[in-house]
Amino acid sequence: MAQSEISVNRGAMRLVEEMIERPNSLGIKVTKTGNGATVIDAGIDAAGSFGAGRYVTEVCLGGLGRASMSMTDYGNGLILPSIFVETAYPAIATLGSQFAGWRIKDKEKKFVGMGSGPARALSMEPKELYEKISYEDKASEAVIVIETENAINNDIIEVISTKCVVQYASLYVIVAPTNSVVGSVQISGRVVETGIHKLSELGFDTKKIRYACGVAPIAPIHPNSAKAMGRTNDVILAAGRVYLTVGASEDDNLPELIARVPSSSSKDYGKPFHQIFKATGYDFYKIDPGLFAPAEITINDMSTGKSFHAGKVDVELLKKSFEY
Repeated sequence: MAQSEISVNRGAMRLVEEMIERPNSLGIKVTKTGNGATVIDAGIDAAGSFGAGRYVTEVCLGGLGRASMSMTDYGNGLILPSIFVETAYPAIATLGSQFAGWRIKDKEKKFVGMGSGPARALSMEPKELYEKISYEDKASEAVIVIETENAINNDIIEVISTKCVVQYASLYVIVAPTNSVVGSVQISGRVVETGIHKLSELGFDTKKIRYACGVAPIAPIHPNSAKAMGRTNDVILAAGRVYLTVGASEDDNLPELIARVPSSSSKDYGKPFHQIFKATGYDFYKIDPGLFAPAEITINDMSTGKSFHAGKVDVELLKKSFEY
């Protein structure tokens, strides 16, 4: 399929329609706002489920990827559910859709939550990222996933629909807080995105990535939202593993580049994320951006047949994060 024919919003809508047909089995609640938008509660007042988390992960990927779950023995007595994701459209699915790059605010400019998913490709948030991957979406329907504890009201719907240039009735909003089952699953499902985003920040042309897959543990839920956020970051930076197939050139210098990708290359690496976050006064912008990356990455250069690897899983860091 040509890139110009790809619509992450239309791809996600097929999954949203399935979710709307299965509210009871997925543990979700579907409602309409006063101005006609559809809200899918996957963890605020609704219980959610692992199945709903898988759906939301695939929605975030714009219908261009698949997710599955299993149990994994990480050693030292640590057995956890894990999520595996894969996509044949890596740059668009992750940077063009899944990346949580939109800080949703209401009309009074008060922060509501982090927005991700296909609607970003209509809002062009952030614009420079879409310029890097040369992608835009022209869909008439918009699907957004918001990591939030806040209820969605008419004002928030107006802000999103205006930015995306869609009718209220064509807007679908999925909400789940970090400290929920769905929140935990879909954040772990971002493992590939973190690796691709790190490569992008290091200057690699992500359009050269042909195929991508990855796996990460699903964090045990903590009732405290700050500690839950710490755990959901730790499962990726301590145990997330990513595999990419690329068409590179000698100018890309993959051996040197890949050594800079894993989270362990960051100066902030080594403590549970919540401790790092607390030490900054809960200011994300004081944390080294290089920390937000998978623990381990392998890149297969299909132009030469060579593979390069960096990083490793840190089970002890995970156990500290989970307070085992």
